[in-house]
Amino acid sequence: MTNERPILRLERVTKRFGGMTAIDDLSFDVRCGSRTALIGPNGAGKTTVFNIVTGAVPIDAGSVFVDGKDISRVASRRRIAHGVARSFQNVRLMPHLTTLENVMVGQHCRNAGLFGVLQPVNLWPHNRWREAARAALTDAGLERYAGATVKNLPYGVQKRVEVVRAMMAKPHLLLLDEPAAGLNSTETEALQRLLERICDNGAVTLLVVEHDMHFVGATCDEVIVLDFGRKIAEGTPTEIRANARVQEIYLGTPVTDATERRHAARSA
Repeated sequence: MTNERPILRLERVTKRFGGMTAIDDLSFDVRCGSRTALIGPNGAGKTTVFNIVTGAVPIDAGSVFVDGKDISRVASRRRIAHGVARSFQNVRLMPHLTTLENVMVGQHCRNAGLFGVLQPVNLWPHNRWREAARAALTDAGLERYAGATVKNLPYGVQKRVEVVRAMMAKPHLLLLDEPAAGLNSTETEALQRLLERICDNGAVTLLVVEHDMHFVGATCDEVIVLDFGRKIAEGTPTEIRANARVQEIYLGTPVTDATERRHAARSA
């Protein structure tokens, strides 16, 4: 359930690290309610884009808009108030806490003052924050892990717990950095089902960095391709798979008419 209004817009964004240009005059839109993948070779700038959107790194030029508001100079800790949440390539749960406690940590950004900070912890065993976290785990099919210590959980379960924790901040834009990395086929399918439930009504827009193109094709309806910090293609997963420039970058060989004729001759 998408519409043409962009929830995220990058306008001519540039980011340099010393003498290296990681993001080079980059512009793109992510439409409200879409499930968009950001793909490209290693070093293309995908995670840097996530860090820019969430404010982890400042930009050198350009602008970042979320839901029409320029957040380019908004502090990272305040961007959640604009509806932005993310996960990381490496799981960043608190290993010594239970699954339920980890999910409750995601609620802290919605609490003001000292009393609000203390609400989602064990000082009050029965409160609305705990019940909301338990309900979120149930909705994600993870209720049986609520009391388990996170470090003892399978990696695929930890990945889904991290998504649930991010959702406790009630984001409009959810950024997931390689969510399927390290998962087997069963775990990947479970993650796909969770993301389908999250995005089903169009209230949450998904932006995913991912190398697993099967996951991208099954999960996303739009794809943006980066190379050396520039956008080189965008379209549906089917359009991107057929794009000669993208094939060249991923396969390492130019796709030309002559190449295609040679492949056709071998197949004949």
